Amino acid sequence: MSARAGRRLSVLVVDDDDNLRALLRATFEVVDVEIAEARDAVEAAAAIERARPDVVLLDVDMPGVDGITFCRSLKGSPETEDIRVVLLTGSVGGDARAAAAACGADAFVEKPFSPLDLLATIEQVAARGPDPVVATPRGPRTKEQLLLYADDLRHLLEIERGQRALLQRAYRDTVTALASALESKDSGTGAHSQRVQQYAVALTKNIDPALLDDPSLEYGFLLHDIGKIGIPDSILLKPAALSGAELRLMQTHTVLGEQMLGGVGLLQGEGLRVVRSHHERWDGGGYPDGLADTAIPLGARIFSVADTLDAVISNRPYREARPWATAVDEIRRGAGRQFDPRVAGALHECEDELRAISSAFAA
Repeated sequence: MSARAGRRLSVLVVDDDDNLRALLRATFEVVDVEIAEARDAVEAAAAIERARPDVVLLDVDMPGVDGITFCRSLKGSPETEDIRVVLLTGSVGGDARAAAAACGADAFVEKPFSPLDLLATIEQVAARGPDPVVATPRGPRTKEQLLLYADDLRHLLEIERGQRALLQRAYRDTVTALASALESKDSGTGAHSQRVQQYAVALTKNIDPALLDDPSLEYGFLLHDIGKIGIPDSILLKPAALSGAELRLMQTHTVLGEQMLGGVGLLQGEGLRVVRSHHERWDGGGYPDGLADTAIPLGARIFSVADTLDAVISNRPYREARPWATAVDEIRRGAGRQFDPRVAGALHECEDELRAISSAFAA
């Protein structure tokens, strides 16, 4: 929910029922509304003096000054007349409607109320002009207030989960676009990033499925070579062996990638470790840190095998693709030297799945 002028919507809840205020507080926190509370009209007046709300949610039946009287005083004062007021009332029918209109309230909501109805009413009241609004119940209120909350908060959580899924898909689309930008620069690799991500996921499921609980890992697989965006085309696309100086510059892509993605919350965790360490070797002869055996992050050890598999069976700027059997044999011979022996062994255990991934991309 949003307020005018781009601020968070602020609501002052005025009700002497502590339990109801707690329920309302939970509701508003779900939708990121700034909330203040008061037990009666005296506390409410003080709260408005301290921080002017966009909307006052006001119970009619309060001890001392009742809600109708307090609403009339707010609407009758030049300092507070433009504050929106929503009355909470246990009354129904024409009497409640007439009382709300007479005291200047912008809307009223009948108890027991649905929190979704209440949220919609407050948003409508905050956004509209001074014309009175009357909240219309969705149907007979046959349930207790707590049950209505249980029903609607469950619905709110379902909505929130759906929004989170949409956000995750948006992240994935963005990451894929970044990987595609790299593919267009490093034109010899085709769909390398997408293929090797799927190979690495399949291997991870075989070796340690719990590792995939970290959502950054798959993004790290996909963006492993993002640092190559900072490598000159003359080196990246050279159709021959690199000189010593060129090779050292090429090897900086792991650190460049980590620096580029280090501030991205989505990549924090195993994903960023893959970006930095996917060229480390089991025997300690890799880069950039010379890590050995289990000091290398597991995700990076897994990715190293997936990366080599795809590199061997794909066309590169400096050579043609080689057969699948050649790639498998190269990884087998590198076990214990370049590759974690456990990961190299897993290649054989899920080879059918890896071949199916390769075939799907070829198709």
